[in-house]
Amino acid sequence: MATSIIVVAFSRPASEVKLRQAALNVLGKGLPSRRRFAVELWDGTRIAATGPEDAVLRLNSPKTLGRLLRLPLDVAIGEAYIRGDFDIEGDFSAIVELGDTFDAAPGWAAAPGLLRDVDRLRRGAGAPPPSPRASLEGNTHSRERDRAAIEHHYDVSNDFYKLWLDERMVYSCGYFPNGDETLGEAQAAKLEHVCRKLRLQEGEHLLDIGCGWGGLAIYAAQHYGVRVTGVTLSAAQLREGQARVEAAGLGHLVSLELRDYRDVVGPFDKISSVGMAEHVGRKNMAEYFETAYRVLRPGGLMLNHAISSGLAQAHVTSLLQSGNFARRYIFPDGELLPVWETQKFAEAALFEVRDVENLREHYAQTLGHWARNLEAHEQEARQHLSKARYRLWRIYLNACVYYFSAGHLSIFQTLLAKPDEARHVPLPRSRADLYR
Repeated sequence: MATSIIVVAFSRPASEVKLRQAALNVLGKGLPSRRRFAVELWDGTRIAATGPEDAVLRLNSPKTLGRLLRLPLDVAIGEAYIRGDFDIEGDFSAIVELGDTFDAAPGWAAAPGLLRDVDRLRRGAGAPPPSPRASLEGNTHSRERDRAAIEHHYDVSNDFYKLWLDERMVYSCGYFPNGDETLGEAQAAKLEHVCRKLRLQEGEHLLDIGCGWGGLAIYAAQHYGVRVTGVTLSAAQLREGQARVEAAGLGHLVSLELRDYRDVVGPFDKISSVGMAEHVGRKNMAEYFETAYRVLRPGGLMLNHAISSGLAQAHVTSLLQSGNFARRYIFPDGELLPVWETQKFAEAALFEVRDVENLREHYAQTLGHWARNLEAHEQEARQHLSKARYRLWRIYLNACVYYFSAGHLSIFQTLLAKPDEARHVPLPRSRADLYR
């Protein structure tokens, strides 16, 4: 592989000179042959992109590469970015796509030297300092641990989320039917899309599982005249959501509660669950759908909107791309099931699957808006978060843009029905009413 290197020479300690040479050797053999990014070492040495340069990967210390070369690689890279071991300028996707573009094959003859260089870099890096990961106690997906996991993610600061979400604070995939909508327009379109799929009628009672800051509950009450009971495990979300309900003058229609979904008592005419099932986990997925089925009236509908696993990155093993970074730092205990498995749990609970829609391109666009908003408000965000946690959110949002664009993550809206005693479901014969 031809690699263009620009060297900046000045006096360095012998140990740093050896680390620099080891880094150049490893990068020369390990970088993909086609890449849209340049690499800049701590001393200014630069390895050029092989085509148009869309990003620069800047290694800030002689210790950086050694810290990156730990397994699983995705966790090591994420942790190194949080600590400030390296920076990315430009398009994050140019770096994140390494899992798809990686094609290094140094061969057996080069292996001994490569292993020596990797070992030197790792020893030179020393033990990395700790990163701000979630620390949860108790059994996975117990009620107490689920509450702690939700608090870790959502109870950061309502003002922090206001910096980069839309004005309704809708923290889920937007809907861009034309592709040129603003973030606010896309989120309003998503709320409308959900309400239409549920065929909401005035006077019905809607259960919103994982109601967040009340965006869907308020919209459904305002535009469809339904009563809404929303439940969340986040006290911070509840306070903000209740204030928004009162400000909208909807206290007579909307009730938001701090309640576990397993403790909900029906009956309800319709159920929405938007961006919540990812927190349930495979262990509790059967109970999740059984609870929803139990509290839903016969003939009722449920809209389950959830991120799922997508197409695997073919060029890397699980040692390099484990998927554990987000579970450790962003969504503790979160699990993404393939869509077929989610539907299997729903059908086992006696739901009938009536419609499935994939919105992954919409989520890539939503995440792009969120990432740009966050970066535009860095100084304000740093008033609510440490520098490390700000960097955590920045790399998370930007990385997810690529994962959804490339199909490694996906998101589905599934419309489920509970047929009545005559096995009837009150749905039209076509989807035309969704797009009126």
